[in-house]
Amino acid sequence: MIKEYLEIGEIVGTHGIRGEIRLNPWCDSPDFVSKFKTLYYDSNGSCAAQIKTARPHGNIVLLTIDGIDSVEKAQKMRGKILYMKRSDAKLPKGSYFIAELIGCTVYDADNPEKVYGTLSDVSPTGANDVWHIKSENGREYLIPAIPDVCVETDVANNRIVIRPLKGIFDDED
Repeated sequence: MIKEYLEIGEIVGTHGIRGEIRLNPWCDSPDFVSKFKTLYYDSNGSCAAQIKTARPHGNIVLLTIDGIDSVEKAQKMRGKILYMKRSDAKLPKGSYFIAELIGCTVYDADNPEKVYGTLSDVSPTGANDVWHIKSENGREYLIPAIPDVCVETDVANNRIVIRPLKGIFDDED
């Protein structure tokens, strides 16, 4: 399901004495976060945070936010989740966010009536992501998110179509 506001990271601490905060980004890279001029304190976009500066610093992002100008104010932000507006991301057509995959129904490419379950989690492994599919009976299956397996991803319609590798599901030879 396409969401208008998505979690982008968590404020994990302060940096310096002028109110700069440390954001642990929940995206591909800290560079991605650095492009935003506005982030949000809530998942419905009602409370905006104007970003004055954003720069990658190792695997985190250092941010200065309008109105946060002291280490004391920055410290009060620790633990808060920041959100981004999807339309601000400027993704290429056909791209999606992991948060939008969660909850999608997973179908078989060769038998469109067959449902394997619901995508419940995504684990990055380095080479490729691994999708966790929870079946109706509660069993979890792990599917490599590679082009040979993932035939179609349609988050707008809450639908994923796969052609699983042999042996992943019980009924396979």
